[in-house]
Amino acid sequence: MRIIEKEKTICLTGHRPKSLPWGYDESKESCIKFKKELEKIFNGAIEFGITTFLTGMAEGFDMIGAEILFELRKKHKIKVIAVVPCVGQESKWKSDQQKKYKDILQRCDDVITLSERYTPTCMNDRNKYMVDHSSICIACWNGKASGTGNTVRFAKQNGNKLRIINPNNFKNC
Repeated sequence: MRIIEKEKTICLTGHRPKSLPWGYDESKESCIKFKKELEKIFNGAIEFGITTFLTGMAEGFDMIGAEILFELRKKHKIKVIAVVPCVGQESKWKSDQQKKYKDILQRCDDVITLSERYTPTCMNDRNKYMVDHSSICIACWNGKASGTGNTVRFAKQNGNKLRIINPNNFKNC
């Protein structure tokens, strides 16, 4: 049985590439600066006593966050857990994103798959699961209505602490 210590766990939620200033191009200066800021936030959380990070494994922010955490895991005793909404969530993505997804899954300390197939609620179910199993939510959110916005709302209703990073603040970097 998996034991996730809620008090020592952060969940990650954020936009897909279409809502990020750099899109899929993580070599852009805006993304590089964003990643440095995210690494600072993660380091602060680790110093605060966080030991577990949950990622929903969506394209964009979720996978960027996981890759940064893998680097930090080389220096800190932390766990990265993938919370996958359904088997095959990546099946319609571009092939390079599918490859990245599978690589990240293999590097995670654990993978929790919530549904054997896609359902109309599986993405929200994943988001609620992550919020329910964490005490802090780090959201890459531009303030607009979206799945990320729903997760922020779940986190507020659940009493989680929130750290929101607006990706648009990195637009002109």
